[in-house]
Amino acid sequence: MTLSVIALNCTLKRGEDPSSTDRILREAVAEFEKLGTRGEILRVANFNVLPGVTSDEGPGDDWPAIRQRVVAADILLIGTPIWLGQPSSIAKRVIERLDAFLGETDDKGRMPAYGKVASVAVVGNEDGAHHCHAELFQALNDVGFTLPPGAGTYWVGEAMGSTDYKDLPSGSDKTRHTSAMLARNAVHLATFLRSANYPGMPTS
Repeated sequence: MTLSVIALNCTLKRGEDPSSTDRILREAVAEFEKLGTRGEILRVANFNVLPGVTSDEGPGDDWPAIRQRVVAADILLIGTPIWLGQPSSIAKRVIERLDAFLGETDDKGRMPAYGKVASVAVVGNEDGAHHCHAELFQALNDVGFTLPPGAGTYWVGEAMGSTDYKDLPSGSDKTRHTSAMLARNAVHLATFLRSANYPGMPTS
């Protein structure tokens, strides 16, 4: 079966206006698709994702539908801009909602993310890419995702500069190369895990 990747764009921008996060995700998803993987990108700001740590926070919550697509995919790619050296508030909201996986284990103690791969794309005009990776990597691992080597790709412009990644005429060769390696490693790992998921252990 064809592997699938879902990319969650955690830009703060609503609508369809171009964002640097969108550009780096599109480049990464293109690398996944070269490897025969089906990809889709969702801009989380266009949905009403309510605050909370359950999988369904009630009427008006759009997270359950997004969660369903995350669980159905083999690979999750989170894209975030850097704000004040941190992942965006929307990226943190996504992580908060994924926290529900901790209490949704099967009879072998496995969370819904067991056997699924995660990776992260970061973009911004300030230092903080590695910090954002570290925050999101730890959280994703905590809720059951597996991280491949080179699970992060990023672009960071000149400190306190005004150039955005989306405005670069030809992007960044180094970032594209890093995204390509991310995709290859993630697909390799996801292929293995699909045929040999973690065994877990009986909960009783």
